Amino acid sequence: MNAPAPHHDQFAEDRPFVFRGATVITMDSAGVLEDADVLVIGSDIAAVGQDLEVPEGTLEIDASGGIITPGFIDTHRHMWQTALRGYGGDWALSQYFVFYYLNWGQVFRPEDIYAGNLLSALESVDTGVTTTLDWSHGLRTPEYGEAALQAFREIPGRFVLGYGNYLGAPWEWANSPEFRDFVTKNFNAPNDMLGLQLAFDVPGAPEFPERGAFEAARELGLRVTTHAGVWGATTDTAITQMYDAGFMTPEICYVHSSSLNPQSYQKIAATGGTVSVATESEQSAGQGYPSSWAIRKYGIPASLSMDTSVWWSADFFSAMRATLSADRSRDHLEAQARGETIVANRLRAEDVLHMATMGGAKSLGMEDTIGSITPGKRADLVLIKNDESPAMTPILHPYAHVVYQAGTADVHSVVVNGRVVKYQGARIGLPLAPIRDTVAASVEYVRSQLGEQAWQDGMHPELAPDEEIENPYKYTEGDAHVVAQGSE
Repeated sequence: MNAPAPHHDQFAEDRPFVFRGATVITMDSAGVLEDADVLVIGSDIAAVGQDLEVPEGTLEIDASGGIITPGFIDTHRHMWQTALRGYGGDWALSQYFVFYYLNWGQVFRPEDIYAGNLLSALESVDTGVTTTLDWSHGLRTPEYGEAALQAFREIPGRFVLGYGNYLGAPWEWANSPEFRDFVTKNFNAPNDMLGLQLAFDVPGAPEFPERGAFEAARELGLRVTTHAGVWGATTDTAITQMYDAGFMTPEICYVHSSSLNPQSYQKIAATGGTVSVATESEQSAGQGYPSSWAIRKYGIPASLSMDTSVWWSADFFSAMRATLSADRSRDHLEAQARGETIVANRLRAEDVLHMATMGGAKSLGMEDTIGSITPGKRADLVLIKNDESPAMTPILHPYAHVVYQAGTADVHSVVVNGRVVKYQGARIGLPLAPIRDTVAASVEYVRSQLGEQAWQDGMHPELAPDEEIENPYKYTEGDAHVVAQGSE
């Protein structure tokens, strides 16, 4: 007889629970386990296997017909911009730079950072993204940083603050007494639920002033995340400067890396760096062709990211699908240009799911803690199960099913650090309404600062007219074929 479905109030903090009868994609050497169980005790995965013996009083959850994966890991997301969700949906990258960097970045207050982060953090855990690196380049003072952290303290996810300031010089703010006090106050003890990195870019100025920021990171023992290989902005010059100065190490994540030369990719590979691939961003904004196709040839470990909701969502199913499709499309185009045909796809569904889980864990230096369903690791889990969805039956190829068939509507349960934060498609104790009101107030303020004309102009960038190509063909009288003009 099946156990009754648990209610939300049965998920006591100290009560073990077990998912029963799922297809478990472990992302470790065990591979895929059919009709298997996952036992969670405290914050950890206690056991994985079939017909597990469990402690008395363990809560039983029916996961049959579902797939359990490790929690997804987003390694590059400008969370504060989520309050302007979709505002820049028609932007090119230059319009993003103009809006934030040149015109309006200074109007955002700490409370606007808080509002965007709060909504983004809720969206992350709701969609199964259990760990998010917040590439927070809107932090003009430590007060802004405190606002970002406050949002994380209110949402039960795993977060890494990538501290940045696009209106300030990183070699200055990273060495300021105020920033050092911020670090001491908030990160004075190891905490795998809340981490810190430095987030800054290297535009390639001849004097390489970013040296001071790298030295600060090294002194503080912090990893660095940097936008690299962004067409026309961060080029191979930056990679050369970093390499020659000895700052390229396994502790560096190179976001995008979409327009670098072979020597730069070889330097990243040789020094143990990782790349965060944000395919939807790269396809739309213009950093270069999504880099998974290039970096896999050099053996560079990859993770996935969604960049910003000012354009895109936090949907990691979309991230995996877009990456696999873009990589395969490039493979076909390159082969066809040589008069050849691709007969086997090199990038597989398993590979992009690895990027979304273990790849992210490696990028954050947390591969021993999260990223796979391995006993002893933290219990960050996603149960993908929807008994009423035609797309969830049959499950024949689990990796491909996650990537190409499932979606955010099929996220049944989400577990972060052993805590069930979503069950049967509903968040537990995380209502949207107060967050929605906070975001609405932020949007109203920002809109008032821009003025209505600038607000509308920013959302609808003007386009230069396309130059039409004259068509030499026309329909003839009385029949359906076309002829070249002048050949009648």
